[in-house]
Amino acid sequence: MNTTFTFVYELFQITVFALLALPTLYIFIFAFAGLFYRQGKSPLNPTLKKIAVLIPGYKEDEVIIGVAKDAIRQEYPKEHVDIIIIADSFQPQTLESLKALPVRVIEVQFEKSTKSKALNAAFAKLPDDYDLAVVLDADNLMAPGFLGKINAAFESDRKAVQGHRTAKNLDSSLAVLDAISEEINNHIFRKGHRVLGLSSAIIGSGMAFRYDYFKKMMAAVTAVGGFDKEIELKMLKEGHRIDYLDDALVYDEKVQKAAAFSNQRRRWLAAQLIYFRKDFGKSLSALFLHGNIDYFDKILQFIQPPRILLLGAVLFFGALFSVLDILMPVFRLTVYLWVFLVAACFITFLFSVPSKYYRWQTLSALGTIPKGMLLMFGSLLKVRGANNQFLHTRHNAVSHVHKKTGNPLIAGQDEDRY
Repeated sequence: MNTTFTFVYELFQITVFALLALPTLYIFIFAFAGLFYRQGKSPLNPTLKKIAVLIPGYKEDEVIIGVAKDAIRQEYPKEHVDIIIIADSFQPQTLESLKALPVRVIEVQFEKSTKSKALNAAFAKLPDDYDLAVVLDADNLMAPGFLGKINAAFESDRKAVQGHRTAKNLDSSLAVLDAISEEINNHIFRKGHRVLGLSSAIIGSGMAFRYDYFKKMMAAVTAVGGFDKEIELKMLKEGHRIDYLDDALVYDEKVQKAAAFSNQRRRWLAAQLIYFRKDFGKSLSALFLHGNIDYFDKILQFIQPPRILLLGAVLFFGALFSVLDILMPVFRLTVYLWVFLVAACFITFLFSVPSKYYRWQTLSALGTIPKGMLLMFGSLLKVRGANNQFLHTRHNAVSHVHKKTGNPLIAGQDEDRY
């Protein structure tokens, strides 16, 4: 065989292998570490802090009434918590219904709507007597005891805590796939990172901050999309550690339609690429000059390929190069390397997926993986400019969380029969 061709082929294979092996090794390390996660014990009698629960929503007329009613049901002293709905472009009848509830409604409207603008508008109208700020999405439901656990977590001198966001609905194969993806990220980027002494990633909702710190930090945020990435980088740059509460559950609606899945991922990918370009040099300097591993690690997270695309790429190239290496008289050790990489990728996912998802419903959802890969790849191709526009994900109606079981009730379900 032509030696030049063989050299080029082997060089190409080694390059592809390295590009896939590095991100696989990264998530494998944190997935393994996540198996040893143990949440610290909360103090028994924490000081009751005043909490502002901030719920910004854009045209979320279908879900916001149910979410507001559910938030009111939280078992936390009423004089120590305010539920604040930041209503952007809601219908008049929705606003009337909200104002009839024991919640505070702050109406906003912008030429170009963003979550950061909505939050800053609320801060401008709210008093400064709150101790903590909890941020939810307009479809989020807090599990019983959520605010109590958040309150106890801030008994120590921490600035931010991410709650455990988990699926509210598993009513389609795409929703199951989305739910599993969220739990994989919880395991790797929250549990695994905390075990190894690094900060938990924040998600944009189900998160809590010291009120004064969050208000001051948000005043400088200008992000159209991915505001959570911007504040996360600011915190890590300053050397603050972000904690994670695995037992503080917030139920989040999982996407059911391909278009919503694609738009959501496109927005996330765009934000990550933007902040990688902006902060890579700064994070490298912080690593070498100040030993700020947390900040640099966050930048590495931003260039991680989406897990579903990584799995697809490892399987595709692993099979392709293994077959070619067997057919061609080249160095056969690479076949074993590809087998090892595929195994490491699979083991990472086995470590990261919670046991509750090992059931028949999940097996049926596996057929959606190729579709998910195509949608993610399409989102990657269309990522340019996505961070400069507001991409809204519309949500469906939901009622509340069952008091006894802590599970979400979709609208129309009877709590007594649940």
